[in-house]
Amino acid sequence: MTSIEENNLLTQTDKGTPMGELFRQYWIPAMLASELPENDCPPVRVKLLGERLIAFRDTDGRYGLIDEFCPHRLASLWFGRNEDCGLRCPYHGWKFDVEGNCLEIPSDPDKEDFRKSIKLTNYPLLKVGDVLWTHMGDPADRPPEPAWEFCTVSPEQTITTKRLQECNWLQALEGGIDSSHVSFLHSMELERDPLFQGAKANKYNLGDLRPVFEVSPSAGGLYIGARRKVEGDKNYWRVTQWVMPCFTMIPPRADHPQHGHFWVPVDDENCMTWSYDFHPDRPLTDTERQACIDGKGVHVAVIPDGSFRPVANKDNDYLMDREAQKRGDTYSGIAGFGMQDGSLQESMGPIVDRSREKLVPTDKGIVMTRMRLLKAAKELSEKGTPPPGRDPDHQKVRSISVILDPELDYAKACQDDMAGKVKERTTV
Repeated sequence: MTSIEENNLLTQTDKGTPMGELFRQYWIPAMLASELPENDCPPVRVKLLGERLIAFRDTDGRYGLIDEFCPHRLASLWFGRNEDCGLRCPYHGWKFDVEGNCLEIPSDPDKEDFRKSIKLTNYPLLKVGDVLWTHMGDPADRPPEPAWEFCTVSPEQTITTKRLQECNWLQALEGGIDSSHVSFLHSMELERDPLFQGAKANKYNLGDLRPVFEVSPSAGGLYIGARRKVEGDKNYWRVTQWVMPCFTMIPPRADHPQHGHFWVPVDDENCMTWSYDFHPDRPLTDTERQACIDGKGVHVAVIPDGSFRPVANKDNDYLMDREAQKRGDTYSGIAGFGMQDGSLQESMGPIVDRSREKLVPTDKGIVMTRMRLLKAAKELSEKGTPPPGRDPDHQKVRSISVILDPELDYAKACQDDMAGKVKERTTV
């Protein structure tokens, strides 16, 4: 059982909290690059780890992520004029560059020492793939650039979306590493979704409702293996990769793209769920790409107002259809893998009280994830020990779905596959 004290440590990510400082050791997704499409385009509000920030792209194409509020009278710089390599507050004309330096105070142009003493909190924005990444920790201890395969393959091979999820980051992530619920919650859509249909894995998921979990440590996090029995006394393995603190990669199906998530805290009661699909060996087809945009697979259709809130949300009961549930069109009455997960994770409340849970053996991956996060956060806080997952080699991973003889240990037999070193994938 997770105690109330442990639950607080795991779920609180503001600056100065153990988990908040852990997150600040990594490059994390901040924005889609498409949100800042051109030089001098309008600034964008960004909230990360409880901090309210403004992102902008200046006249020379440089990206900036700075404190939202002008230090003069604390007006929001979202209203600012993005011009001549700086963001100017429209209230009194104070101007700031992408590094948070104050460039101009029009009412006191002669007070250079005062102007130079003013500097907004600022973080870097680094474009890798179609994502803008930020590091909110000590600049002197900045890790290497993100090396995730989905954002380093060619643009034709990958697509990324994001959506707001109205619950704490951890209960969202725990859904992403739970392979056992697929046999229930998603069971009736496996063969209808264009990013899942036609795979033998669908039959295996539905044929054995009692997977056995074997969880092994990896360099950056955990291998979360779910074993099911299949024909010929073989074992069907689906191995999810979790890399600290919030990256999950879901095992592939047949020749469909690989996919997964980042679960990034907005604040303690909301997170941004980043979803990606990529294929390591070929471009995505037009059909696959459009399916992701339309909210198929692990993706979700969002309201086109810049909020990234799902079209199906708690205010409209996630567009739940009880008749579809009765007919067997969907198991829960909610359409789409992403919102089937999101609706139940949000139903737990903004921050679930894990001290009330009654866990079972299929929750082994979740328990070990919590333990590793707690250990890493405490060691960082008490000893300054850098956490796993910052090394590029920890990020160059793949999840797998394979059939193995019963005597084989998946973590040893498939080590090269999970490190992305095998060119020809064995996928079911």
